[in-house]
Amino acid sequence: MLPTRNHRNHHRKNNWKKILRVLGPGLVTGASDDDPSGIATYSQAGAQFGYATLWTAMITFPMMAAIQEMCARIGIVTSKGLTVTLRNHYPKPVLYLMLLFGFPAITLNIGSDIQSMGAVAHMLYPGIPEWLYCVVVTALLMYVIIRYPYRKIARILKWLCVSLLLYILVPFMVEQNWGDVLKSTFIPTIRFNKEFLAILVGILGTTISPYLFFWQATMEAEDIAHKRRKVVVDKHILDNMMLDVNIGMGFSNIVMFFIILTAGAVLFKGGIHQINTVDEAAKALEPLAGKLTYLIFTIGVIGTGFLAIPVLAGSQSYMLAETFGWKAGLDKHFSQAKGFYGSIVLSLLVGLSLNFVGITPIQALIYTAILYGLTAPVLIAIILHIGNNKAIMGEHTNSKLSNTLGFLTLIVMTAAAVGLLYFYFS
Repeated sequence: MLPTRNHRNHHRKNNWKKILRVLGPGLVTGASDDDPSGIATYSQAGAQFGYATLWTAMITFPMMAAIQEMCARIGIVTSKGLTVTLRNHYPKPVLYLMLLFGFPAITLNIGSDIQSMGAVAHMLYPGIPEWLYCVVVTALLMYVIIRYPYRKIARILKWLCVSLLLYILVPFMVEQNWGDVLKSTFIPTIRFNKEFLAILVGILGTTISPYLFFWQATMEAEDIAHKRRKVVVDKHILDNMMLDVNIGMGFSNIVMFFIILTAGAVLFKGGIHQINTVDEAAKALEPLAGKLTYLIFTIGVIGTGFLAIPVLAGSQSYMLAETFGWKAGLDKHFSQAKGFYGSIVLSLLVGLSLNFVGITPIQALIYTAILYGLTAPVLIAIILHIGNNKAIMGEHTNSKLSNTLGFLTLIVMTAAAVGLLYFYFS
C-alpha cells in the first residue's frame, strides 16, 4: 500500500524534529564563527574583489567540518575538553604554547567584536556615545554568562543563530547577475598578487579558528556530563554529532557566502572597495541598497556579537581552568567556579578596554589573524594525531575521509600561515 499524504507529512515532520533535537554544539560553534570580525573580513572580500572569492565557501566547508568533527569526537569519546587531553597525553610546553598564543588572540577578537557592536548600535541611535554601548554590551554579557546555567545559555545561543539568517535575505533585496554568481561559486578565481592572496589568508584564518576547536570539544564533553549517566559511545551518538557539526559548519559557510555576495553586488559595483569595519560596510550599504538592507545588516552584527563573544570568552576560560585543574563549567554557580568565571570577566573587561587604549577593530583583527594563523597548523596536526591515537580514541579513530580532509586542511593552513607572515612582515 502506497503511503498517504498524511503519512508523508508525518514522516517529514518527524525528520525535522530529529534534526532540531540533535542541533547543539555544532550549530552554535559554526554560527559563532560568523562574528562581527568575520563579517568585516567577508565584507572586505566582496567590496575589494566582487564575486571573485565566492568559491572559497565551497572549500572551507569540508575543511571546517572535518576538523570540528574530530574535535567533537574527541570530546565525546574522552568526556574531556581538548585542553585536558593535551595536558594528559602531550608535553606541557605544547599546551603552554597554545595558551601563550591563544589568550591574546581571543582577547583581541573579543575586543574587536565589542567595538563593532558598539559602533553599529551607535549608528542606529547616535544620541548615545559609542563607548557607552560597548560598556552596556559587556555588562549584559557578564550578567547572562554568570547568572544563567549551561542549558539556558545553550538555548539562548541557539536562538541567536537565527540572527544570521538575516544575511541570507539581503542579496535577494538587491539586483544580482545570478549567472556571474554561479560561475564565481564553482569556478575558482585566483589572482597572484599580494592583495588577493592576503584576503584568501584572511578568509581561511577567520573560518578555521583555533578557539573553535577547544569550544567544540568542551561543549560535547559538557553535553555528555549533563546526561548524568554513563554514555556508551555508539554509531547513533556519533552520527547525531556529525549531523550537528555538518549543519553548523554548512550554516556558517552559507552565511559567509551571502555576506561576500552582498558586498560584491552592492559595494564593489558601487565603487566602494575598502571596508575596514562592519559599521563602514553598513554605512556604505544604506545609500546604495536602501535603509531596510542597512538595518538588516546592522541588526545581524549585534546578534552575531551576542552569539560569538560568550563562545570566545567561554573557550578561553575552559582552556585556562582545564590547564590548571580549576573547577569549571557554565552549569556551576559563580561561588563554585570562581577562577573560571573570573577569567571570563577578566577577558571581557580587557576586551572592552581596547576601546579606550586606541587599538582599532582592524588592528585587533590583524593581530588576531597573525596569532590564529601561527597556532592553527600546530593544533590541527595535534588534533589529527589525537584522532588517530588508539590509546585515547579506542575504536573511534579517524576514518580515511577524516584523515584525507584533515591533512589537506593542515597543508592549506600551513601555507596560509606562511603567507600571512609574508603579507604582514614583508
